[in-house]
Amino acid sequence: MTVKAGIKAIKLEMNAGGRPFIVHAALLWDDHDVILVDTGIPGQTELIRDALAKEGFAFDKLTKIIITHQDLDHIGSLPELIEASEGRIKVLAHELTKPYILGEVPLIKRGIVVPPVKVDTILQDGDVLPYCGGIRVIFTPGHTPDHICLFHEPSQTLISGDALISIDGQLMPPDSNFTTDMETALKSVAKLLDTDIETVITYHGGVCNGSIRERLAEIAGK
Repeated sequence: MTVKAGIKAIKLEMNAGGRPFIVHAALLWDDHDVILVDTGIPGQTELIRDALAKEGFAFDKLTKIIITHQDLDHIGSLPELIEASEGRIKVLAHELTKPYILGEVPLIKRGIVVPPVKVDTILQDGDVLPYCGGIRVIFTPGHTPDHICLFHEPSQTLISGDALISIDGQLMPPDSNFTTDMETALKSVAKLLDTDIETVITYHGGVCNGSIRERLAEIAGK
């Protein structure tokens, strides 16, 4: 049976030190792969297992994890997910993210070193990954120096990581409280105007549809 390529935001309701912490990771799939984008804070393996099961995918069908950047709420559960898969899951990340995942340098905002994980594929701006109908890498520094977005070409969906957030379905700039270089971040938003985006999956806020280009132009000040 042929499985049509798909993409969906999966809501992960986590507990961060006794308070709720909600993110929207992206899940992509086709005949050959099930791909998770970003992994939440540490300790979320069972939550992610359950989220995959709700979408009809067993954990052992997860083939790849793509990381958008090195913040702990994006890479926190990566080491344990790789351990749980006995190394079966392949990790993809930008070349500037690799040292953080390898545990070679401390995370910029937390100042901690995470348990090391092998990065199987190094990503660069403009790469088109041959999975799920085509996933284009867009280098979008600013929130962090290593940040990338991902554009799923068949569905014209942008996985924004933290380059954008959303509130009540409204696309918003990256959170200035957690963005290392807002000027560069807004230039990265302007770069997204070159891509024909119909839907955005924001890690913090969820899915946005409708007048995406117009909203991106407003945010970028264009």
